[in-house]
Amino acid sequence: MMNYENYSATILVEKSPETAFKAIQDFRSWWSEDIEGKTDKLNEEFFYHYKDVHLCKVKLIEMEPNEKLVYQIMDNQFSFTKDKSEWINTKLVFEISLQDGKTQVKFTHKGLVPEYECYEICEDAWSNYIKKSLYNLITTGEGQPNPKEKDGFNAEIVEKWKLK
Repeated sequence: MMNYENYSATILVEKSPETAFKAIQDFRSWWSEDIEGKTDKLNEEFFYHYKDVHLCKVKLIEMEPNEKLVYQIMDNQFSFTKDKSEWINTKLVFEISLQDGKTQVKFTHKGLVPEYECYEICEDAWSNYIKKSLYNLITTGEGQPNPKEKDGFNAEIVEKWKLK
């Protein structure tokens, strides 16, 4: 389901809300192994980067155990956009609920809008990280984060979208 104001993706899993909540907090296991800092502590910041293509500082600003996590993008830099403010002060919102006996995880990147230069690239990347990597982490215990020392999904994105 497309939300035209913000990027959103929803997954349904046959695991508990607690399992989903813990998996979401473990960004290193579904987004990137190259993250510095705590991703699961309220008011803590962490730093994500992929080479010089994408650098981002993120802070956990809201946490309702097994129901909701909200991360704010404190700072961000893309090497491939003219507007260097894209993503800054946007929010990564994860809402967890029960739907027909399954756990639903709704991810919304509030503020990531189609007008952004990075939108199509970010939409492509988030779809992979949420619908594939996070989904697999929750359901099998094994995500597909971008590896620390090797080229992973981010390298595919860079090549596909000719970012370098």
